[in-house]
Amino acid sequence: MIKLFFNYFTANQLQVSRVKEAKMCTLSYFLHTLGLLMLCLSVAANKESLSNARYKNPKEPLEVRIKNLMSHMTLEEKLGQMVQVERVNATTKVVRNYFIGSAFSGGGSVPAPNATPEAWVNMVNKIQKAALSTRLGIPIIYGIDALHGHNNAYNATIFPHNVGLGVTRDPGLVKRIGEATALEVRATGIQYVFAPCIAVCRDPRWGRCYESYSEDHRIVQQMTEIIPGLQGDLPRGHKGVPYVAGKTKVAACAKHFVGDGGTLRGMNANDTVINSNGLLDIHMPAYYDAVNKGVATVMVSYSSLNGLKMHANKKLVTGFLKKKLKFKGIVISDFLGVDQITTPIHANYSHSVYAAITAGIDMIMGSSNLTELINDLTSQVKRKHIPMSRINDAVERILRVKFTMGLFEDPMADHSLANKLGCKEHRELAREAVRKSLVLLKNGENADEPLLPLPKKAKKILVAGTHADNLGYQCGGWTITWQGLNTNNLTIGTTILTAVKNTVDPKTQVVYNENPDTTFVNSSRFDYAIVVIGETPYAEGYGDSTNLTIAEPGQSIMENVCGLVKCVVVVISGRPVMMQPYVSEIDALVAAWLPGTEGQGVADVLFGYYGFTGKLARTWFRTVDQLPMNVGDPHYDPLYPFGFGLTTKPNKQL
Repeated sequence: MIKLFFNYFTANQLQVSRVKEAKMCTLSYFLHTLGLLMLCLSVAANKESLSNARYKNPKEPLEVRIKNLMSHMTLEEKLGQMVQVERVNATTKVVRNYFIGSAFSGGGSVPAPNATPEAWVNMVNKIQKAALSTRLGIPIIYGIDALHGHNNAYNATIFPHNVGLGVTRDPGLVKRIGEATALEVRATGIQYVFAPCIAVCRDPRWGRCYESYSEDHRIVQQMTEIIPGLQGDLPRGHKGVPYVAGKTKVAACAKHFVGDGGTLRGMNANDTVINSNGLLDIHMPAYYDAVNKGVATVMVSYSSLNGLKMHANKKLVTGFLKKKLKFKGIVISDFLGVDQITTPIHANYSHSVYAAITAGIDMIMGSSNLTELINDLTSQVKRKHIPMSRINDAVERILRVKFTMGLFEDPMADHSLANKLGCKEHRELAREAVRKSLVLLKNGENADEPLLPLPKKAKKILVAGTHADNLGYQCGGWTITWQGLNTNNLTIGTTILTAVKNTVDPKTQVVYNENPDTTFVNSSRFDYAIVVIGETPYAEGYGDSTNLTIAEPGQSIMENVCGLVKCVVVVISGRPVMMQPYVSEIDALVAAWLPGTEGQGVADVLFGYYGFTGKLARTWFRTVDQLPMNVGDPHYDPLYPFGFGLTTKPNKQL
């Protein structure tokens, strides 16, 4: 009996167990199905919410769009916006996987040699398509150096470098140059330029002095008018807010914040030793103007201030620029500027990333190792070393510029502006700028016997010098390549020799001899000579100089020619150079700086179609031992003082 009961009980329990198991399986299946359904609904809802997200609606207020997009972004997507990669690294895979926010071309980085506008547009659009294919479809902003026109692009108009434009003291001219540059950059599909440089160069030994308009901050402040030229005129009520007026304009970049022009001995990226009053009085004023004019971005300087790298200077980047000046745009590093916080470079990258981001840098230009950068950023945010509020501030600024530019509504470039690259109108503007940038330093031994303007009608004239027929020398650094080139084939333009031949009377014989000896000059019976000499191209630290001498054989050419025939010496240089030993031997002296592609502007003034009007925006020293020497200094004893410049009247009848 007990056994029967046990068997019944066991069988009953087994049946109950099977029922429970079946119920559990049914419940598990139900929950699994429900989970899948909820996931599908969630994905569908997310897609639905993204497709109708407020950030995609151009009618929504700017700040609403920014906050809405931010609410959809993951940490990875936010950090990707803070990274700018060089175009060769901006592959579709990299842009998609890392949600990259920006790409750029370094000096000489082009889609192909002598690339057409179409080739540029296609390259930029390929990168843009990769960005738009990501979950949130945030467009990239593509940047390029445009220091004196669209200087990386073949056939672009190359304007005089800033050292010459400061001489003009003509903000309206500089604004028109900004407008022309914006059109030529947009012709190649690019929306962002790393310009203008608003450094106040206080020592011509600095290799970037030609990027500076003047040693006087007041002239530099005037020249910030290039910003509305590049970006468009700021609407009423937008003072201090980043502004870019559509597809014919570009985002500008005021650089290099701050004090880059005041380094010890003019050494590039060196230390600027100065007190607060000096910094605020000399190097900071132009940033007030730039921010007030709505500049979209500010680039931080490689240099240090009183021993602290600017890329790690929170007091000035965040405390002054962002809070005091109320700058609302993007603070971007210089190329590998974060790596250079330590010595040697990249020695403690985690520290450098922390120092730069917490100092207030929003976008990092270039990295020795992209994966390392992203991993470092991610780790430091997750460990709360870098606060999330700092990341959000950076991304908000980046999105503000992108929304303001209209990139979300119209991200793709087209070919509609291709005919603007190097167009006749822009070349005429550059020619005008060349004319106005020339400074006449000497004109005969006395005012009663001037050599200039030169007569167009003569039997035979000599054109000599290393720079007379060299477009690369004429344009200087940051032209087609980073360091510039020694050739006439780098781009399209007019050399000074060609300009002279175009200008003189058809019956005038023009003889060109780059480096004539005294026998040749003596035996040729020239009416007069034009000698064109100067510096060879350079950029950044490669141009740092302790002697500032004219490149050989320039000195011997002056001596061989000017001792035997009446001559005008035209100096092609990025700064004042050593001229005191030669001035007494020459009849006329012209500072032409780095005039760019339109050499015809030099001949226009030499031969009297226009008068000389330029006034030095830099002090011309006697000897390098005097440097640094700037107007107002107690030991001021220049060869030619700040503001000096002889004038002539047009005389087309000669």
